[in-house]
Amino acid sequence: MNNNQITVKISDKLIIFLDEHSYLDKFCVNLHNYNNFYITYSFIMKIIARLLAEKLLSIKAIKLQPMNPFVWASGWNSPIYTDNRKTLSYPEIRNFIKVELSRLILEYFGEVEAVAGVATGAIAHGALVADNLGLPYVYVRSTPKDHGLENLIEGNLKPGQKVVVIEDLVSTGKSSLKAVDAIRLAGCEVLGMVAIFSYDFPVAAEKFKEAGVKLFTLSDYNAMLEVALDTDYIKEADVETLREWRTDPENWVPAN
Repeated sequence: MNNNQITVKISDKLIIFLDEHSYLDKFCVNLHNYNNFYITYSFIMKIIARLLAEKLLSIKAIKLQPMNPFVWASGWNSPIYTDNRKTLSYPEIRNFIKVELSRLILEYFGEVEAVAGVATGAIAHGALVADNLGLPYVYVRSTPKDHGLENLIEGNLKPGQKVVVIEDLVSTGKSSLKAVDAIRLAGCEVLGMVAIFSYDFPVAAEKFKEAGVKLFTLSDYNAMLEVALDTDYIKEADVETLREWRTDPENWVPAN
């Protein structure tokens, strides 16, 4: 083990290593004073969510502009823009995501027989996870090809296969669940979905519930806000604005 790392034990079967210089030393009761300590599973998930949020902010895969919002393709004003495809250019982050998505799948969907990535952002990450798990892989287009076989699903799925869907980002849930529908129409069982990041919109939670799809994410909007504040990416005054947007993103208007 690197001398700059500490061991965090959750159980006899799960051990992770953290860099003692991470911002987490401000979060986890001053890690410099501990060599080994036991923590709960929910706590470790919070650590992973914060670790990933820190990485996404550091490479500008997530950008926050509460005073100068972005405009999404939907026409919504947004103080945040997320492009998780950028993580592919950073081997350490790319591997972190691959390992942690694989862990989620093994933990919650142990009967998985195939992996499906959602185009376009999750195509590469899905392939990396499928390769890591030694499973068949397909990806699902947002619309069928307009030529050739006009496929919506690229790759081979066998009817009856148990599939886990991988997303890079869950926003309203519309495109994510469209991929689920396509897989179900192909005669397969969707065990659930794992994603890199979610905005945690209430409308998305409702849609996933209605569709009967279990969703697990590595990081989310609340974890990202906490990290952004802890690392001085944003100011305390920005937090209320950013939380207001998440509550009603469709109608949110930035303050003048």
